[in-house]
Amino acid sequence: MKVREIIEILDAELLSGSENLDLEIYSACGADLMSDVMAYVKENVLLLTGLVNPQVVRTAEMMDIKVIAFVRGKNPVQNILDLAKDKGITVIATKHPMFIACGKLYSAGITGRGVWD
Repeated sequence: MKVREIIEILDAELLSGSENLDLEIYSACGADLMSDVMAYVKENVLLLTGLVNPQVVRTAEMMDIKVIAFVRGKNPVQNILDLAKDKGITVIATKHPMFIACGKLYSAGITGRGVWD
């Protein structure tokens, strides 16, 4: 599923990184513990998190994650958006809580397959 479709499904706002809108995403990972993300994430993953700090972008960069979705109406400050832009990471934000956001993506065909197994 393309990032632009994910934005629609999550009723999300694109905050930065429009260059990745046609990137195919195969799995999603919902986590607030970046150590969990580092331990389990595979390729072409969307990271959903409510943790809003530069460590999220650093972890995404390390794990080659190209899209971060902040949930629960969280909006990162400008320095986080600037860091994501420098790293080529798309940032979106949704008002949905993580449970609902993950459920919407799962219902639309995005699974965690390959992420947590």
